[in-house]
Amino acid sequence: MALSAAALWGTTGTAQNFVASQISPYWVGALRLAIASAFFAACVLLGRSGHFSGGQGYRTVWRWALLAGAAVAVYNLSFFAGVKATGVAVGTGVAIGSGPVWAGLLEALFNRKAPRPVWWLGSVLAVAGISLMLLAGGSDAHVDVTGLGLCLLSGLSYASYTLISKHLVGLTTPTMATFLVFSVAAVIAVPVAALVSPPLVMSAATWLMVSYLGVVVTGVAYLLFSHALRRVSAASCVTLTLAEPVTAFVLAIVVVGEQPGGLAYVGLGLVVFGLLCVVWGESRGQAASVSV
Repeated sequence: MALSAAALWGTTGTAQNFVASQISPYWVGALRLAIASAFFAACVLLGRSGHFSGGQGYRTVWRWALLAGAAVAVYNLSFFAGVKATGVAVGTGVAIGSGPVWAGLLEALFNRKAPRPVWWLGSVLAVAGISLMLLAGGSDAHVDVTGLGLCLLSGLSYASYTLISKHLVGLTTPTMATFLVFSVAAVIAVPVAALVSPPLVMSAATWLMVSYLGVVVTGVAYLLFSHALRRVSAASCVTLTLAEPVTAFVLAIVVVGEQPGGLAYVGLGLVVFGLLCVVWGESRGQAASVSV
């Protein structure tokens, strides 16, 4: 489930490329959240999946949903704007590649436990790989400080959402959790897009592409991911999400026509290898905890 979700997410930047010139990236992020919220609402009504686990009340669930929804809203708004500024390959690589690193830092902060040496090794390799991707970006990819900052912010927001959602799916069903989270995100993102973007004018083709982003890339993918969070360890989920930057990188070259250059391929390899080191370290840590 998580692998399928990651592969769908990998098409986000490429799909945005076809509507970027027609609509503000902030509107793209906001509208896909609104459409995804409607998709999740339909799933809840059809599946009648609205119970809460472990005797948890509405108030507890809503607190976590508000936090996760805010993280999703920031992730979507910053991701689309960052990708537009830096290019699909680089933007997606920085945003998604930094996510696991942010997750490790957040876990260290809240658990008050320093990461293992292998985590530091993996993080350094991932950062080095991202740097190579930035330096070796092709004709359609370039270093934009603001765009780079937005991509890093989206990675932080994504990591925050994952950690919060891991807890939230233990309090209610994955379907209800995604409905609550993305409804909150849409309520935040739509007004922000209206404030910072030109008036919304969309063609039929643009509506079709945004609907794809909302229903398939967001709705179906996040529903799969939420179910996976209940059954798969956090380390395994991080491993499987590596399919996203790989998918995005390939699509950026084959479909969009970006030409990253040789160093970008080396950088992508370093990112993947570095993140695998991080996941391997987390897996060993979990195994040690079980044995004790």
